[in-house]
Amino acid sequence: MSSVSHYTNNSNQILALDNISLTIEKGETIGVIGLNGSGKTTLLRIISGVYQPDSGSLLINGHLAPLLQIGTGFKEELDAEENIILYGLLLGFTKNEIKKKIDDIIRFAELEKFHKLKLKNYSAGMRSRLAFSTAIQINPDILLVDEILAVGDAVFKEKSFKAFLEFKKQNKTIVYTTHNINMILDLSDRVILIDQGRIVKIGKPSDVVSYYNEIIKSHNTTNDKIF
Repeated sequence: MSSVSHYTNNSNQILALDNISLTIEKGETIGVIGLNGSGKTTLLRIISGVYQPDSGSLLINGHLAPLLQIGTGFKEELDAEENIILYGLLLGFTKNEIKKKIDDIIRFAELEKFHKLKLKNYSAGMRSRLAFSTAIQINPDILLVDEILAVGDAVFKEKSFKAFLEFKKQNKTIVYTTHNINMILDLSDRVILIDQGRIVKIGKPSDVVSYYNEIIKSHNTTNDKIF
């Protein structure tokens, strides 16, 4: 991909991502870091197909499951089972393939008592459990996660983290964003640092995190001068 633009109210063009070029190998776990507004979520949305780049191209090889926000791809008027089927179909799976996974998805999400309830009646935590469980249990080739495990209670977070690690052990491809630097250092094979819409560094987690810390220091120093 090359770039993607956003527009302000006065129609001035702002490049959310500018001249992005990268290759992610099968089985890699890639952490994406950067300050708020740097373009991390936009990058994941382009990879998932939610956004289209203004120029350039994108090649995806395999089934991809995005977890970009609570309930992405879900419909309010459908119940859990119906949403699971819809989500799976959107990802390119057949209805029979998805139906075989429904019981496991509902069980992992701990929604056995609520699987016939319409999504509009779910709490944010219930939605997040359903979304994460669906993405993991349908076993995609590629998993995209924005702010991984940022929602849910402590018990479900631990359960989800174990499932995430198991997914990684299966040599699946994972691209995720997080502000948790310890997670970045522990889980990532490589790290991508985005600053002001550009990739400024790709490489070993420790090297990229060190460079990121310098950007944070520079940013904080600038803010101190302003205020």
